[in-house]
Amino acid sequence: MTTATLDVSILEPHWARLRALLDHGGNEAAAYLLLGHADIGVDPWSGEPRLRLVSHEHRDIPEADRVSASPRHVTWSTSGYMRLLSDAAARDLVPAVVHTHPNGRAFFSEQDDANEAELARTARNKRLRGLASVVLGGDGSVVARFWMPDGSTRDAAWVQVVGHRLSRWGSVQPQDGGAEHLDRQARLFGPAFNTTVGSLRVAVVGAGGTGSPVAMLLARLGVGRLLLVDRDVVEVTNLNRVHGSRRSDAEARLPKVDILEREIDLAGLGVQVRTRRAWVNEPGVRDSLRACDVVFSCTDDHAGRALLNRLAYHYGIPVIDVGLRMVRRPSGGHDVNGRVTTLVPGHPCLLCGSFIDPRRAAEEALERANPAEFARRKAEAYVLGSGDPAPAVVTFTTEMACVAVNEMVAMLTGFHGEDGMIATRYRRFHLRDDRFLAATSRPGCPVCDTGEAWGRGDVEPFLGMIA
Repeated sequence: MTTATLDVSILEPHWARLRALLDHGGNEAAAYLLLGHADIGVDPWSGEPRLRLVSHEHRDIPEADRVSASPRHVTWSTSGYMRLLSDAAARDLVPAVVHTHPNGRAFFSEQDDANEAELARTARNKRLRGLASVVLGGDGSVVARFWMPDGSTRDAAWVQVVGHRLSRWGSVQPQDGGAEHLDRQARLFGPAFNTTVGSLRVAVVGAGGTGSPVAMLLARLGVGRLLLVDRDVVEVTNLNRVHGSRRSDAEARLPKVDILEREIDLAGLGVQVRTRRAWVNEPGVRDSLRACDVVFSCTDDHAGRALLNRLAYHYGIPVIDVGLRMVRRPSGGHDVNGRVTTLVPGHPCLLCGSFIDPRRAAEEALERANPAEFARRKAEAYVLGSGDPAPAVVTFTTEMACVAVNEMVAMLTGFHGEDGMIATRYRRFHLRDDRFLAATSRPGCPVCDTGEAWGRGDVEPFLGMIA
């Protein structure tokens, strides 16, 4: 962890309460957070370790603990801090102190250095992994750092607020947003949009009918780093919808992710592409996904969706899920439906929207883990099996890929409203309309309703999923 690059993600519900600290009559104010952690062994782009901290719980400093405040200082009793440390130790979380500079920019002052050094020493004495610190400036700036076990500090490379909208503040020099090939979109959204998009680390899980156009669109949009995950090779029956694929690729049985990497590299747009020819639940893929800022779920299996569904909330990583269903009616005519669901705190999860079949997810996981047992159960009619291949038409799959990528653009720009991403958009091609489903979290849902999973980070078993 001593060499790990640091990212800090603050979930939107917690951010709203932190922003309220700036409304204390011009005086500084403070609060606590408990943070989940993602200890990423190998960043897929740098090859180095990475540490991601994610807000899990906000705590006000009790009125009784507040001592004094002015435009240049805030002090409080540490009795509440000691309780924070005890809870962090019991739950394997990281404690954090947040305070404001309401009349200027966010930075760590010499007084902050001295005060936090004492707080960090106390955290070390409790054998915690460290102490995080966040400063909010009245000018809209944000900085964060982490006090290491040896007493040194590490500045956050990125601080981001995750919710319907995504906001980012970086301490590193981002990719130039003035690239000539991105000029036309800068004329609409401004050069800052290109800079932000260029800083993103985006995964596309599934490289088929929806995943392949999503990957191509993200590359053209200027995403700086792409992770492509799919274990399948391209077949002749894929050529009608997998972008970039050729008949020679199918004859050679090339992996879908390798085809997309080739085509994106040939475009010469400066995108750093990494590929994982594996299922999404394999340990190496898990590590790579936790290093991403946004994930597109373009997989057609329920088990993969179930994992990404939990990943979104546990790690504060927006997941944009794409699904299609095309049916030819026996009586004539067609039902062609597409769906894009965005998974962030405040939006219902895929289970609550009934977009995942838990039984199918369990069967798919069994088929991968124990094919012999799956075959036995299928023979005895205990499992359903995969059935016939579903219909797929490139115009419909590509259109829903565009809808999905536009949700990411909305998250960054608010172009279709300040609320940012839509929870679920359901496109009925055959009826020529869009529906915006008003699904809600089921009371007590451990993924999206109670907040227990929000920002929880690393737990055992992974994502709390029992195999």
